[in-house]
Amino acid sequence: MTDKVQFDAMFSGIIGQDYELLNLICPLATKMSRLVGVAASEYAAQTTGNLNVVELGGGTGITTLALLTASDKFNILSIDNEPVMQDQAKKHLRKWAVEGKLAFCGDDALTALTNIATGSVDIVASAYTLHNFLDSYREQVIQQIFRVLKPGGQFINGDRYGLDDVSQHTRTIQQEVGGYFKVLTKLNKLDVLEHWIVHLFSDESANHVMRETVALNQLRDAGFSNITLTNRLEVNALVTTTKPSL
Repeated sequence: MTDKVQFDAMFSGIIGQDYELLNLICPLATKMSRLVGVAASEYAAQTTGNLNVVELGGGTGITTLALLTASDKFNILSIDNEPVMQDQAKKHLRKWAVEGKLAFCGDDALTALTNIATGSVDIVASAYTLHNFLDSYREQVIQQIFRVLKPGGQFINGDRYGLDDVSQHTRTIQQEVGGYFKVLTKLNKLDVLEHWIVHLFSDESANHVMRETVALNQLRDAGFSNITLTNRLEVNALVTTTKPSL
């Protein structure tokens, strides 16, 4: 089997219908979760000993599972203030929690990060979380991510990084919406379709959308270096960046 087939099979077995439906609606989102895990594993391969990982927006556990299976060096704190989703993650990932490899925090991202000691985290990872934040809140979160990371630590984010070309971005979003209708009307999941369309309006609002250049400059202004954007897939991309070593 290919890596993707193995990934899909494992995640469907553990996450179940949550993963399968997301993979139907937005397969690029599940691919980004996998890529976050891959990037984290590449960082881990260059280190020795256990690594402290903070995950922002754990949701039902899809990206959390990608991280847990990426390296046995990780001790993960998964942060999400949506109790219904986090309760699902706790159920799905109980094995790792029992083993002491995974803990959960129900605070919002900014509160949780503020309560973490300066320079105590090796990796902060997330997927499809930062784009949900108001831009002013997001700026504070990024500053806190920089603070909690150890020198040489890495921030890894798979997310919606809007295209700088607004017309091209709009056409891409139109195609994305068409895909939602095609999949969800066929499955007769009109309630889910309504939820995704309403959420998309929030994503695309002026005070939420993360335009690529603005977002990368925001990381640079916070003090990050080695900022790279890779795996551009429509409005989705993987961003990795490092807190400079002392």
